[in-house]
Amino acid sequence: MLSVQDGQNRILTQIDRSTPPEFLPLGRSLGRVVAEDVRAPFDVPPTDNSAVDGYAVTSADIPATGTRDLAVVADLPAGSVFDGALGPGQAVRIMTGAPMPRGADTVYPQEVTTRAGGRVRVGPIAKGANVRMRGEDIHAETIVVERGTVLRPQEIGLLASLGQVQLPIHRRPRVVLLSTGDEVVEPGSARKPGQIYDANRFALSGSIEQCGGEVVDLGIVPDVRDELRARLLDAGAAGDVVVTSGGVSVGAYDLVKDVLDEIGALEFWQVAMQPGRPLAVGRIGSAHFFGLPGNPVASMLAFMLFVRPAIFKLAGRRRLFPEVYAARATEAMRKKKGRREFKRGVLQFSDGCWEVRTTGPQGSGILSSMVAGNCLIVLEEERGDVAAGETVLVEPF
Repeated sequence: MLSVQDGQNRILTQIDRSTPPEFLPLGRSLGRVVAEDVRAPFDVPPTDNSAVDGYAVTSADIPATGTRDLAVVADLPAGSVFDGALGPGQAVRIMTGAPMPRGADTVYPQEVTTRAGGRVRVGPIAKGANVRMRGEDIHAETIVVERGTVLRPQEIGLLASLGQVQLPIHRRPRVVLLSTGDEVVEPGSARKPGQIYDANRFALSGSIEQCGGEVVDLGIVPDVRDELRARLLDAGAAGDVVVTSGGVSVGAYDLVKDVLDEIGALEFWQVAMQPGRPLAVGRIGSAHFFGLPGNPVASMLAFMLFVRPAIFKLAGRRRLFPEVYAARATEAMRKKKGRREFKRGVLQFSDGCWEVRTTGPQGSGILSSMVAGNCLIVLEEERGDVAAGETVLVEPF
């Protein structure tokens, strides 16, 4: 069996290009991936401007000691420009964000001044105080958003401040999704004895959308070889990625792996991990194929480890894997050496450090453990049993 890391590397090596770009309005680009570097067309701020409401003066008029009265020659609201230049002994009442008058280089906050009619009394202050300099935030032609960036509200706000109207954005990868097996039925329909409602397809559909994919849902396919073959061929023609759940183990009715061998290519099968060992990875035509286990926790975990980074790379993202952190285990955990284990955990900050415990029973069919947890506890291949108080790795959901 492959290690988790070897499996991830083999998958990502097969993905040699991202989805093509499309132009989207800035307001519709939240959560999408930028296809090209975006450069600032001008300096930000575009001119020197006031950081406070107050009075703009020339530093030659700042008294070294005591006070001095200056003539207030104009009021300058934000969005306006002072015509002419500030002369000796003069001040301009200025609002936050207004461009500095020509000849002025310092701003007194209005609360440290005294106004009397058309004059203002000022005291000592540092030259250049309370002035935002042109380009101190961003210089023209600087890359402000790198290609591969997932746009958050702050990037969208920054791009709007630079006058950006639309952006080249990677198309969402199309992910064709189906469940297999006579034992699974659609929620809301009649359930016969021995059948279960299809949780995997709904959990996986949400996972695909959450990581930026476009879901094409083909529903449930029964354990009929010819029907499975036809549906998988349709799936391979319709999407960038095909994801199935169930049917990849060694049972008599586990048909997915055999059918994949007929119509496509099987890259590898089984990974040294718990849960989620029976994982089939390959291709159907130009589509990347992932046959996930049928147990719901194993299915979600295999998606997180192998399908999500593949979708991220297809979508053009630079960062493919989440951060992993260290925490102190508050309970003992059993662990078999030679495989990587992922336990569902509850991570919390207590007594000055991060602590983690399991959610309880860790069976691969206990989907409630994913609901109760807020992280995965990652136990490396070479590690054995964990004692309470030892440090473990955690990956927050």
